[in-house]
This record gives sequence, C-alpha cells and structure tokens, in this order.
Amino acid sequence: MRESLEAKRARATTLVRTLKNAYPEARIALDFTTPLELLVATILAAQCTDARVNLVTPALFRKYRSARDWAGASLATLEREIHSTGFFRAKARALTGMARALVERHGGQVPRTRAELVRLPGVGLKTASVVLGNAFGEPAIAVDTHVFRVSQRLGLARADDPEAIHDQLAEVLPRRAWTLASHLLTTHGRRACGARKPLCPACPVKALCPWPGKTRVGRA
Repeated sequence: MRESLEAKRARATTLVRTLKNAYPEARIALDFTTPLELLVATILAAQCTDARVNLVTPALFRKYRSARDWAGASLATLEREIHSTGFFRAKARALTGMARALVERHGGQVPRTRAELVRLPGVGLKTASVVLGNAFGEPAIAVDTHVFRVSQRLGLARADDPEAIHDQLAEVLPRRAWTLASHLLTTHGRRACGARKPLCPACPVKALCPWPGKTRVGRA
C-alpha cells in the first residue's frame, strides 16, 4: 500500500528523532567563523571532501578577509592556493565572481535569502542552503550526495534531480528540523548507509526504512 503524505510526515518526524539520538553530535563538518567563510568553504567543497577543504581554508581566511579581498584576488595565485581541492580553475573563477557580486550588489555582505544567494556566481541551491542553515540559522535543507542517497533509501523522496529531492523533503520533514535533518542524513550516510556496503544490520533506523535492498549479516 502506498504511504500517505500524513503517514510519511509522521515517519519522517520519528526518523529525525531517532537519528538525533544515534548521532547527537551531528553538525556541519566545514570550519568557518563568518557567513563569507562558510560560503567560500562550501564552494570549495564541491567534488571535494570537507576534511581537505578544512586543510586549505585556514591560510585562505587569513589572507582574504573580506569580499573585496576575494574580488581582487589574482586568479593564477588563487588557483595555486586551492589546487588540492580539485576543479581549481572553475572554483577560482566562481570565488572571485561571487565576491565581485557581493561587493557590487550587497555592499560586500553575504545576503540572507535563498533567492539572492542563488543569483551569485558559483552558488546553487545546496550551497545557499548550507549558508542559510548554518551561518544564519534559517531552516534549510542541503542535499549533498549522502542526503540524496539516504533520503531515497528511507522512502522520504524519489527523484533523479537534487532540487526535486529538496522540494520533496521540504514537504515531509518538519520545517524547524530542516537544517538538523540535513546533518543527520549526511552523518548517517557517512557512518552507516554507505553507497556500496550499507551497514543495515546495525542501522539505528532499520525498522523505519522500507528500502528493499537491505544487507544482511554476513553479506558483502
């Protein structure tokens, strides 16, 4: 029988509560102290691990302290400084373009709305959600690769497009828990619900998960 929206919302609330008990320390993994630092770090984190980004950003944040600093950065120099994060040419262009837009449109400040954030060069829905949820405390769902995979296994959403997943999750997750739920689903994806070998027998939400491909004890 197909699950009703009301039933899915109730199950989603229980999932969030259970995952919170399982991962009480779940939080954003990127290091930052200001909205601009988080915006930069999130752009760098595309196709790169948060751990690698955290190794690169301390020197960057000491050197580039304002949007104007980033806007005036030499592309060649910046490419060398962020080389280890991958896709460094595109990221350098995105960072300087984003910073110029901040200076020209927002007085050098990071805007506090989704609509304004996604109009910045290099900023998509996921990056905007990360900034809104973690720098400004606004409820926001950030669909990374883990949220994309885990939310579908848990039967909370179903789509090939991350933005569609975002919109479906917004329908079923309690709004007040959007940011926390993003962290919980990401943490669960990293620790238990891996892409290749999910640890289903030890999963804290196994009883709430309808995924038919669950692994069994002794299965590879």
